[in-house]
Amino acid sequence: MLLVVLISVFTPALGASNYYCEEPLVATLPTDSFHSSSKSSDSHAPHFAKLNSKDGSGGWAPDSEDRQPWLQLDLKDRLEVTALDTQGRWGSSDWVSSYHLQYSDSGRNWRSYRQDEVPWTFPGNTDAHTVVHHKLLHSIRTRFLRVLPLEGSPNGGIGLRLEIYGCTYKSDVADFDGRSALLYRFNQKSTSTVKNVITLRFRSRQAEGVLVHGEGQRGDYITLELQRGRLALHLNLDDAKPQSRGTHTSVMSGSLLDDHLWHSVHIERFNKQVNFTVDRDTQHFHTQGKEDSLEVDYELSFGGIPLPGKPGTFLRENFHGCLENLYYNGVNVIDMAKRRKPQIYMVGNVTFSCSESQPVAVTFSSPTDSFMALPADVGGAGITVRLHLRTWNRDGQLLLAPLTAPPDPTFLLLQLNGGLLHLSLRGPAQRTAQTTAGQSLCDGQWHSVEVEVKGQQVHLTVDYQNPVVMEIAHLTNSLQRTTVFLGGCPAAGAKADVEGLCEKTRQGYQGCLRFVVINNQAVDLARIQQDKPTAFSQLSFDVCGIRDRCVPSFCEHGGVCYQSWDHFHCNCSGTGYTGATCHNSIYERSCEAYRKTGSPSGMLTIDPDGSGPLENTQVVCNVAEGKIWTVVGHDHLEPVSVRGSTPRSPYVLIFNYSISPYHLRSLVSSSHYCQQEVTYRCRKSRLFDTWDGTPLSWWLDRDGVKRTYWGGILPGVQQCSCSLEGNCRDMNYFCNCDADQDAWANDTGLLSYKDHLPLSEIAIGDTNRTGSHALFQIGPLRCYGDRFFWNAASFYLESSYLHFPTLQAELSMDISFFFKTGAPSGLFLENRGLGDFIRLELSSPSMVTFTFDLGDGAVVLTARSPLPLSDRQWHHVRAERNVKEASLQVDQLPLQLVQAGQEGQYRLQLSGQLFVGGAPTTQKGFLGCLRALSINGMTFDLNERAKMTPGMNSGCPGHCSSDSLCLNGGRCVEDRNSYMCDCTQTAFDGPSCRTAISASFERGTSVTYALQEPFSVMRNQDGGQPPGGTNSEGVVDSREHVTFGFLTRQVPALLLTAQSGEQNYMAITLSQNGSLQIWYRQSQERSPDAFSPMSASLADGHFHWVRMNREGKELFVQIDNTVTHQYSLSPGPRLAPVRTLTLGRIRGGDITDEEVDQAGSRGFIGCLSSVQFNQVAPLKVALQNRGSSLVSIQGRLEESNCGTASSSNTLTTIHTVSDHSSKSNRGKAPLKNAAQTGSTLIGGVVAAILFITLCALAGIIHFLYRRQQARTPPVTNRKGQQPDPEMATYRPDPTQRGPRHVSKEYFI
Repeated sequence: MLLVVLISVFTPALGASNYYCEEPLVATLPTDSFHSSSKSSDSHAPHFAKLNSKDGSGGWAPDSEDRQPWLQLDLKDRLEVTALDTQGRWGSSDWVSSYHLQYSDSGRNWRSYRQDEVPWTFPGNTDAHTVVHHKLLHSIRTRFLRVLPLEGSPNGGIGLRLEIYGCTYKSDVADFDGRSALLYRFNQKSTSTVKNVITLRFRSRQAEGVLVHGEGQRGDYITLELQRGRLALHLNLDDAKPQSRGTHTSVMSGSLLDDHLWHSVHIERFNKQVNFTVDRDTQHFHTQGKEDSLEVDYELSFGGIPLPGKPGTFLRENFHGCLENLYYNGVNVIDMAKRRKPQIYMVGNVTFSCSESQPVAVTFSSPTDSFMALPADVGGAGITVRLHLRTWNRDGQLLLAPLTAPPDPTFLLLQLNGGLLHLSLRGPAQRTAQTTAGQSLCDGQWHSVEVEVKGQQVHLTVDYQNPVVMEIAHLTNSLQRTTVFLGGCPAAGAKADVEGLCEKTRQGYQGCLRFVVINNQAVDLARIQQDKPTAFSQLSFDVCGIRDRCVPSFCEHGGVCYQSWDHFHCNCSGTGYTGATCHNSIYERSCEAYRKTGSPSGMLTIDPDGSGPLENTQVVCNVAEGKIWTVVGHDHLEPVSVRGSTPRSPYVLIFNYSISPYHLRSLVSSSHYCQQEVTYRCRKSRLFDTWDGTPLSWWLDRDGVKRTYWGGILPGVQQCSCSLEGNCRDMNYFCNCDADQDAWANDTGLLSYKDHLPLSEIAIGDTNRTGSHALFQIGPLRCYGDRFFWNAASFYLESSYLHFPTLQAELSMDISFFFKTGAPSGLFLENRGLGDFIRLELSSPSMVTFTFDLGDGAVVLTARSPLPLSDRQWHHVRAERNVKEASLQVDQLPLQLVQAGQEGQYRLQLSGQLFVGGAPTTQKGFLGCLRALSINGMTFDLNERAKMTPGMNSGCPGHCSSDSLCLNGGRCVEDRNSYMCDCTQTAFDGPSCRTAISASFERGTSVTYALQEPFSVMRNQDGGQPPGGTNSEGVVDSREHVTFGFLTRQVPALLLTAQSGEQNYMAITLSQNGSLQIWYRQSQERSPDAFSPMSASLADGHFHWVRMNREGKELFVQIDNTVTHQYSLSPGPRLAPVRTLTLGRIRGGDITDEEVDQAGSRGFIGCLSSVQFNQVAPLKVALQNRGSSLVSIQGRLEESNCGTASSSNTLTTIHTVSDHSSKSNRGKAPLKNAAQTGSTLIGGVVAAILFITLCALAGIIHFLYRRQQARTPPVTNRKGQQPDPEMATYRPDPTQRGPRHVSKEYFI
């Protein structure tokens, strides 16, 4: 609260929110304050552009040939601007429909008005008379303004009248020349503060320099400095002692701050909490160390440190630029310096007006069309070109100059190649030469470059380092006058003075240039802009339009941001995440999810909250008691012996688990059931019993709360399990150990109350008596089940809906859920803001629509299914949106993708509630079931919320539930009285999709599968059927998801090849030493990428699993239960879609790489199992549908059972709803009374008679069913051709389409 008060006291007014600042500024300006790029006539001059003016022709209008018109205002002083009005030209059909706004202090170096770091496009007028008012979201302080019309009237041209609103403001400015400083000296020797507030504005001429510095003799210090154009704040509040190392805190903020433009800084510190704001971007952090006060001796320095070499500083250079309105704890430092107050001491030359001299920059915005042609004299002295460049691009042509005349011209060419400068002389073979100089220049910093041609040498100097000299042959027929081309070249056929002198390259320069000098003559860029429009193209003068797209970074989960001029991309290697912004986890969320995908048990990596903030972690997944258990161990699993402890001095043991407390809490809350076994073996050592009820031993739960019950009993009851079972050793006590006997006793039980798990600490207090001894053992935490996967709600009224807090999804969001309905349309969810919104809906029986609006127009993605989605089966929907792209996928339909614009809005600003299943604004709510709703890794408890909402029920009627176990990606398909597992799009078979499809290969065996259109590819059937309904627009780059198992002793061997034509392929081989290798050949111009996840031999005669997933250039590989390896493919063209898959030997010369070709010629000898490539199971098709036109088999291929062991950890499923025998006896212990053996025998006889009767009934039912089928037309109803409601919906059960099913709606 105190920090909030400080903020309100010390934060200066940055706009018109705290005072009136809307005075009209244009009405009183003189004529010479108006300038423009052009005018159509004298009566359309810029000074006629005042609001409501009818003078002249009623406003300003540019020349019709002006390609980049602008209107400029000189306000005569730096003022604060808060709003503007626009109006069309009076009595005409000319107006401005949209425009940009720029501002400058000098009229040269311009900056665009931005919102969310994007140049803001202002909506303009729709007629010539109406005034359109815009209040600036954040005010600007400037002297010069420019309005840049983007669009004019559709029926006329551009015409403008305007008014600017604002006010004057107090400004105290100091100019530092890099050798000067202001010292603020304290009244006492030192000052110690628990709070500090520093505010200032600065404009820097260079990328390095100290703005603020103060330090104390004990080692405290504070430093604010520019480092490579970024602001660094360094803080240390602890003494500079060896034990205090690591207490230094450094935070970076901002980027490209050496742009000669004003930037604001606000620093607030209260104790250890610090708020650091640079240009409206605030970082909150806490200082390290123990102290919370800053002790500074004598003085604070501003603008530099007068005594270089002082300890504790990070000085490289003093500040060179201007500071404005510098306040330290409410003290106006510059004002005190101007008034010559004794507390302020000036070092060097400090002036109190800011120099307006600024370099003129020019921006080359297009990588293909931007160029500038400059004439130059060559003469006998040669030619010299000097310039400064600033770019992010690694490649591009920077300079080209013809040196000799045709027919054998020689060109001097300077290029960026991989970030380095590459100088070459192009011409006849005897004249060709080249050299490279400098470090990487694509870092966004200014770099100086000089090229000098003199005699038979060319000198290249970068950043004033020693020049690189290139020797060249003597040039004959030299030109006396040439043209230096900066950037690219004119387009072919352009009507320009320079046409034909320069050969247009594939990629020109994209970036900024300044200080261009040719033969020691500075180039007047402003004059070229005005007088020689044909000598340049696609340039922006008086502005460097560079933008740092990696500050702030939009890469999540530790992804590293890289950028070019127009784009950025995230390198997700080693993070465990993938996607355009490293948003999506590559791991499953639980052991239960791994079981559904068919992964074996063992040590596995899980990500409990998916795309949420929790990192991935490793757990043990074990199959026991018919369940998949997640097991988390700790550091004291062995029995612990205790002697000599008392209640006042107990033996205390703290448990550290193998995963973090956050992961533990997430695991327990998302599981159906958790338990932890606790064992206490005792001899004369009591647990709880005392005369006054004070426990002798206790334990702490996960929140540190003291608990005094033992395993097997209810919480809050100070007892053990034997009291509940009635078999305590002494019935006068509630625990065996409380009987306090000299013989060994045992109290063992399970702690299973989830809110208390896991146990974090234990205290044993009764082992100090003669003969007392205790042994205790705390087992690992064990959990099973996924509480949210089948968490569902049923909507049976269109007006019913659920509501949740506002969705937090400004920059990224992913939404995932399942739905089941018989209705033709309905709203899944919606969240709105003032103008922004997001909506997911079933817009027609076969179409899901994802719509969102960031304020600049709605974006719509649509997924269309060839078959209805309103089939009362489960379907999966996943939608994602981030700053780079948005996507939508339904089941396994093609992924729909939309790329985000380069300069568009990227923040989704929502303020209303999140509505699920409907919304107050719509009458078309959803009818059906929703389940497993997850947004940004956070799961929603639909079940509980539905219990409190009218028109809804918790859960969902039907037979597919948490008890229906379809394994290995199999889909649960509901029928009238039961369910079945559809294994169509899996590499498994059997009632539960548990049986692995395996085959043995000989040396000459090969299986080739031809991939066709998406829908036919996704079925294991003959591809002769038309794919109908294919909608491939917006489909992303090709990707692979490959899973298979194998067993072999042969090396080398080729396991799988995926070819896309033109000799491009992906291959998985075993090398000569048996290690697995993955090959990617993207083009014939470069060698293939090769990756070896493991060096150990896999040709050992044992069964091994391989899982591989590629998205774009990111590749993830897992072998057996090892950690997933992540690789990045080398840069290159997009990978083409795969056309054919081959298992085993390859024939022909399609693959030219020696190692792969050698393995391919040897083929594969052994067993392949469960081969899955995306939605295709080629081995399954080859064995079960040998007549398919999609598959070709060479050699001998026989079905095998080598993969059966790989699925041994999966579970069988009870398919008949009426059979509850497995549940009725769940949890019951076997009978121990020997007297019951007789009744058991009688029961066995009765069971045998019942079994025979049931068999007879089954035979009768089977006979009647066959007769009924004989009367109906044959319907294909193979399980191998059923749809997957949880993953796909391409071939639903035809029996679900009949009228007899339409009449029954489960949720009504």
